[in-house]
Amino acid sequence: MSLKEEKNSLLQLIKEKALFCQPVKLSSGKKSSYYVDGRQITLSAKGAYLVAKLIFPMIKDDNIQAIGGPTLGADPILGAVICWSHLENFPLEGFIVRKEPKKHGMQRYIEGPALKKGTRVAIIDDVVTTGESVLRSARAVEELGCRVVRIICLVDRLEGAGERLKKYGYKLTPLFTRNDLELLE
Repeated sequence: MSLKEEKNSLLQLIKEKALFCQPVKLSSGKKSSYYVDGRQITLSAKGAYLVAKLIFPMIKDDNIQAIGGPTLGADPILGAVICWSHLENFPLEGFIVRKEPKKHGMQRYIEGPALKKGTRVAIIDDVVTTGESVLRSARAVEELGCRVVRIICLVDRLEGAGERLKKYGYKLTPLFTRNDLELLE
């Protein structure tokens, strides 16, 4: 299957398994008439495969060395992508940014292999609305001296994340947007 066909397959999977047209409150506090549950995709074998196959070429071309983002949305995505990177003989490191530093153990804010100063990273998440979670993750890794090269999401709800991130010098690259979901909102 071509990348275009696989992207279409992933979109159909999202529409069938992860799109819920019902009133919900989002993590941003906003109310919405629909919800995209990215984990319904990224925690399935087919979804994880498709997401990794589509994201890996995007970050390989940017010479990314590590990939990660806010827990819980980024967790299954980064697992799939770093596994794919091994198969492609282009091994990436993975990391997870907590909402706050752990209160016990090593009390880490960022989990995973230690990120080194100068590391080129991609921040990922399943769904973005305002961009707050990915922005917080980007700032956290930049405090370590890493360079955020790209921010990627599975679905951009088109509710301000792209514009907000651009103000801070980041580029958001969604695999899909709300428009691709063909919602009648």
